[in-house]
Amino acid sequence: MNETDRQLRLLVGLVVVVALGVEVAAVCAVVLTRVPTTAGDVALLAMLTLMIFVSASTKARIRIRSTTHSISWNETAIIIGVAIAPTPWVIFCTGLAVALASRKLPAIKRAFGIGKNVLVAGTAGLVLVALDWSWPPAGLADLVVPVAVAYLAAALVDDLLAIPVIALASRTRVSRQFRSNLDLRLTGFAVRFAVALCTLVILQADTRLLLAVPPLVISLHLAYSHRIQTRTEQQAWQRLARTTDALNSVDLNRVLTTAVTQAAELFSADEVEVELHDGPRSVRGNSHTITYDGPGGEPTTVDGSVIPIPLEGHDRTLDVGLLRLRFRGPVRLNEREQYTLRTFASALCTAVRNAQAYAELARAAADHAYAATHDALTGLANRRHLLDQGSAQLNGRHADGVTALALIDLNHFKEINDTLGHAAGDRILVQVAARLRDATRDDDLVARLGGDEFAVLLRGLPAPAMAAHRTEALLTALHEPFDLDGMRISVEASGGIATAPGSGGMAELLRRADVAMYQAKRNGQRIASYTPARDTADLGRLALGGDLPRAVADHEFAVNFQPIVDLATGEVVGAEALARWHHPTNGTVDPARFLEAVERSGLLPAFAESVLDQALLALVGWREAGFDIPVAVNVSPRSLLDARFAGSVLARLRAHDLPPDRLMLELTENLTLSQLDIVDRVLGRLRDEGVRLALDDFGTGYSSLSLLSRIPVHEIKIDRTFVTDMESSAEATAVIRSTLDLGRSLDLTVVAEGVESEPQRRALWELGCLAGQGHLFARPMPANRFLAALHRGAGGRPGTLAPPLHDAGAVIRLAPGRRPNGRNRTDRLPHSPG
Repeated sequence: MNETDRQLRLLVGLVVVVALGVEVAAVCAVVLTRVPTTAGDVALLAMLTLMIFVSASTKARIRIRSTTHSISWNETAIIIGVAIAPTPWVIFCTGLAVALASRKLPAIKRAFGIGKNVLVAGTAGLVLVALDWSWPPAGLADLVVPVAVAYLAAALVDDLLAIPVIALASRTRVSRQFRSNLDLRLTGFAVRFAVALCTLVILQADTRLLLAVPPLVISLHLAYSHRIQTRTEQQAWQRLARTTDALNSVDLNRVLTTAVTQAAELFSADEVEVELHDGPRSVRGNSHTITYDGPGGEPTTVDGSVIPIPLEGHDRTLDVGLLRLRFRGPVRLNEREQYTLRTFASALCTAVRNAQAYAELARAAADHAYAATHDALTGLANRRHLLDQGSAQLNGRHADGVTALALIDLNHFKEINDTLGHAAGDRILVQVAARLRDATRDDDLVARLGGDEFAVLLRGLPAPAMAAHRTEALLTALHEPFDLDGMRISVEASGGIATAPGSGGMAELLRRADVAMYQAKRNGQRIASYTPARDTADLGRLALGGDLPRAVADHEFAVNFQPIVDLATGEVVGAEALARWHHPTNGTVDPARFLEAVERSGLLPAFAESVLDQALLALVGWREAGFDIPVAVNVSPRSLLDARFAGSVLARLRAHDLPPDRLMLELTENLTLSQLDIVDRVLGRLRDEGVRLALDDFGTGYSSLSLLSRIPVHEIKIDRTFVTDMESSAEATAVIRSTLDLGRSLDLTVVAEGVESEPQRRALWELGCLAGQGHLFARPMPANRFLAALHRGAGGRPGTLAPPLHDAGAVIRLAPGRRPNGRNRTDRLPHSPG
């Protein structure tokens, strides 16, 4: 038994105890004052009992939850009784008549009905006694006023006793219960008072007119009952309309909450449960709150009647669940309530289906939105999401620290795909993504840009230098080998860092990080930070790109020459042509800033012809001055894709009347285009005509030996990084030694770049390197200055730029030899150690 039931029993018990006291007092009063002994007294008692019994049996019923409440004519009969008979007699007859009329009701309702009506009779009788009432009254005024006061007191006691009990039984507030159907109650009181008053007037005038009272009472009762029923149905339909309107929501939780609470109010149910097949899910509650929301099958605390109805559409093709009404006592719905329940269930079915469909659409939209902003393989953000989030961060940042972007690219990842297959490569990428995600903070955003390239947006850094520290931690997270079906696979990565730019937004930040990342790859570093000085693709370069057509047309490009020197004797044995741009407003522009723009501009053929012409003109001038040395010109890989390139080079050699072997074309080691047939044809023609070929920056790439086997060059040039590091790095010295051994075995000339000091020169010569170039001998200079330097010489020796490392008798002049492929060597060879 809950607290409400205990309060209800306590209140009913109190009413019964007080009524029992009144009943005992009435019996005592009868015994002490006037005992009915005559036939008339007995007839009066019988008439009173019958009248009250009939009025108590004639009821208009209203169900509230599992309890049916009745509105009867008791007070009418009681007022008539106390007006014409002694009050103790009426109290006794009221208890007896109500007990007989309510004999089929539950004990608690029967006890309350008897007690309430006894107290109403006692109250009405005491009021008349207090007003010195006597029957029959002297006049109409003496009748109306006392009876009206007595009836008002009786009605007030009836409501004061009944309303709290009904409120407790229906679990509603007393004030709400008092206001409920107040107009109908007042009308009923007025009608019943009018009937009582008319009955008393008739009794006083002529008792024969009492025959008209029963039809009048029955008619009034039927009219009043119909009024109550009409009002109840009207309120029910209004509540149904409001409830179905409230179900018009696309939020399933709101639909279910509304359905449960409104259905409990609509059908006066103690508990309502909606059970959905999809889930399954069960939601239970009453008119005030939801008491359970979870999986179906959980037991309920409400025992009693259960009225289930399936949630199906009008055509009964849909069945989304079940609606259950629970009552604590026995309940049967009338025809109107059953129709209302079916209508409500159909509306709820539609609302649930609409909410489920909307939820499915919302889930699909969320999935599409997620797929549009995330990588399908790793679940990381994709490029679009990175750009959106980064733009929002850059546009909205104030004092939240420094924003930076770390771009991470896996080295040699193609080898994993080629060796183990793309499925294995995908599994490695998933593991890489997981490690990067674990190594970042909550504010950071990890993205996969495509392939084996990842990006991490670092937000809220206290200082720009922290970006390198955080990026180092990310690469460290990738250091441990990855497990793949028992195999331990190591993955190396390179990282590029850029901090938020002042302009250009997220696109510029991503571009700068990309520049830094490729700089790290080129330099063999783990991490590189963006520096504008090393950016060949900045906005300034774009502006320079617009000036290229004018620069080519106005011959703004000039060629400087850096000598190639015999390390032993200091004699100049060649020169490398280096293009320079003398911009009219920006001054001399570094080649790193404009060469890439030239290649992409479509002006490469004109540019290459201009550089070649200037180099050959300088060569003609040197030959006329008595210095017959070859000149080397760098060739862009894109030029080799032009089948007309070889013809253009040979035509210019003929135009300047120069032998082809005086021209050396330098090819960069990153010449991946060498695998194309057209490149083989272009180089083959030039080589067959006698033009010499050199492989520049040897040792810095991954395809050196494969290029040598495909392109039989005449010369290889050791990259300056090895020369710079040879004094402090045994590995660099080993690379130089192995390159020299390779050159000797293939009968190739080996030239060392970047010779900056005498110790480097001597160390290279002792290793067997014959020639070198660098600032130790001369910086790049125009052709006329180059010729002047040749005339001046070193120590009065024309044609030299450095003193010899030895006396003349300590070296041997090598005679012209023959290459393994049978071609004669016509160039002047440097001296080698004796």
